[in-house]
Parts: sequence; structure tokens; C-alpha cells
Amino acid sequence: MRLLFDESVPGRLGRSLPNHAVRTVVELGWSGVTIGKLLSLAAAADFDAFVTVDKNLPQLQNMTTLPIAVIVLDAGSIELPALMSLLPYLERELSSLRPKTYMRVATAR
Repeated sequence: MRLLFDESVPGRLGRSLPNHAVRTVVELGWSGVTIGKLLSLAAAADFDAFVTVDKNLPQLQNMTTLPIAVIVLDAGSIELPALMSLLPYLERELSSLRPKTYMRVATAR
């Protein structure tokens, strides 16, 4: 699966997803692009999902008209160790990901 990591997601997290092709907004030169435009660019570049830690995204974007699947990682922190704890949950969700859907991935609490 082709995943695009938002600026706020540590690129190093992608190294722990060896079964997926992970790119970052920063490495593609899309830093500072508005979320709507970013999702359109990702869809045009054939990414399967956009991964972010921005929990406000549902308030900023119409979730019923997404051009690409959106995954929000909610680990309580954006630090790499906290996000790493979400990897098993993320992998499970990616195995059944549907196009143009929104999902929140969090640890079982």
C-alpha cells in the first residue's frame, strides 16, 4: 500500500512499515500546502492513504467527499515511541482499508 505521511508524522515511523511504500509530505516538497490541496495531490499521485496526527482534520475537511483514505493516529502524543505503539492497530486497519474513507487509529484504552 502507498502511504503519504503528513508533516507532523515522523518519517522514521515509516521504516517500521516494511510492507508499505511510505513517502512524506516534506520529501515530496509539499510542506505548507493546505489540507484540501494536499489530499488532492496525494490522490493524483496514486497514494492509497494519507496518515496524520491532526485530530482536528474532521473539522477542517468534509469527510464524506475525501479523494483518498485518511488515517488519523491518536496516541496521546506525537512522539515516535507513542506512535510506534499504534503500529499493530495501524497494520490491522490497513489490511481492510477502503478507498476514500476516514479512520482514527488509537490504542485500546
